[in-house]
Amino acid sequence: MEFVLETAVAIDRYPIMDPQHATLVEVVQAARTSLAEHGYAELPGFVTEDFVGWLTRDAEALAATAYRSVGKGTAYLAAPDQHVEEGHPLRHVMPFGVRVVAYDAIAYSSPLRQLYESCELTAFIAAIVDRGELYPYGDPFGALNLSVMGEGDELQWHYDQTDFVVSLAIQTSDSGGTFDVVPKMRSADDEHFDQVKALFDGDESSVVTLPMTPGTLLIFEGRNSIHRVSPIHGEKFRHVGLLAYDTVPGRQGSAALRQTRYGRTEPFLTPPTIWSDQ
Repeated sequence: MEFVLETAVAIDRYPIMDPQHATLVEVVQAARTSLAEHGYAELPGFVTEDFVGWLTRDAEALAATAYRSVGKGTAYLAAPDQHVEEGHPLRHVMPFGVRVVAYDAIAYSSPLRQLYESCELTAFIAAIVDRGELYPYGDPFGALNLSVMGEGDELQWHYDQTDFVVSLAIQTSDSGGTFDVVPKMRSADDEHFDQVKALFDGDESSVVTLPMTPGTLLIFEGRNSIHRVSPIHGEKFRHVGLLAYDTVPGRQGSAALRQTRYGRTEPFLTPPTIWSDQ
């Protein structure tokens, strides 16, 4: 298939090729309001059903190449703090298991890659997050990822270390794999450790579950909203595209992060067509 932006994006609802279109202006304003009030903006049916089908076939082909990392981690993505009392959220560790395909391993012909690399999408995201000009993230590993989660995989409660994350839901798992959020759990001047501890102890009264319906584009400010992906069950993979942007062009992640997340530190010069373990 040939990638055509006008047939990939549901342009009747999201005419991203025309930033001044009245419909798009309304979409952008509503998304900004949702971000300000809740820390997330959902754009259901952002891409067409036909394009979701193409994305799914591509993701299934890529799934076998995903690197899996497992372990236990804190909500703060740091080592447990041994200077605080037992039971404190800074010491609380939870299991995680995730699989990911890095940007440099995604073929140029991939529909996910071609959508991510469209300047119209970058401009649309920039208009919503309202942080000035945006650039595709400069890291050859982290700019675009395909998250592949299967039986037993999960992502523990955590805060993000970036201002926002953009995701595109491609395929849901048979069961589990919900995206659970407590909006605005913390602020710049208050960690609300008591509320975090209550959550870890089983109080989920403030949890909001966002439906990861295939085709939905989600812009999420996870720095202050704690969130997780619940354990996956069943044979079907949960596929989500993770699209990264930056306010500074060319910035890259560390070698340590690459090794932990992708199992290697040197990027491919071109996406491989044959894998050594196949």
